Amino acid sequence: MNIIGLYNYWIVVVLMLIGFFIVIAHENLIKKLVGLSIFQTSVFFLYISMGKVAGATAPILDENYQLYSNPLPHVLILTAIVVGIATTAMGLALVVRIYEAYGSIEESDIQVQDNNDRLEDYLEAYGRKNDTHLFNQDKDE
Repeated sequence: MNIIGLYNYWIVVVLMLIGFFIVIAHENLIKKLVGLSIFQTSVFFLYISMGKVAGATAPILDENYQLYSNPLPHVLILTAIVVGIATTAMGLALVVRIYEAYGSIEESDIQVQDNNDRLEDYLEAYGRKNDTHLFNQDKDE
C-alpha cells in the first residue's frame, strides 16, 4: 500500500501532534482548550477514516449494491462531537471562573498565587503572619 495514499491518516497524526504540542507548550488556559479541541478533532477524523469503505454505500438493502459501509463509527462520532462541545463549553466556563478568582488565565500566575495563599495560611496557622516578607523576595526582584 502506498504511504502517500494514506494521506488522511497523516492528517490525523499531524493534527494530534499540533493539539498535543499546544496543550503542553502554552500556559494560557484558553490555548490549552483550543489544543484539546484540535486533538479531539483528529480523533474524530481517525474514526471517520476507519469507518469509510472504498466503493461501499450506506446500508440500504438494494439488489444493485453488494458492499456496505458500517454506519456505527459515524454515529459514535456524532455523539462524540456533542460531548466534545459540551466539554469545551464546561472548560471555558471554568476558565471564566478561574479568571474571576485569580485575575489571570496564565497557569504560572495561578500557581504563584496558590503557593502564596498556602504560605500565608500556614504562617497564619502558626502565628507567624509577619514573617511573609521572608518568602516574598521573588516579588521584589
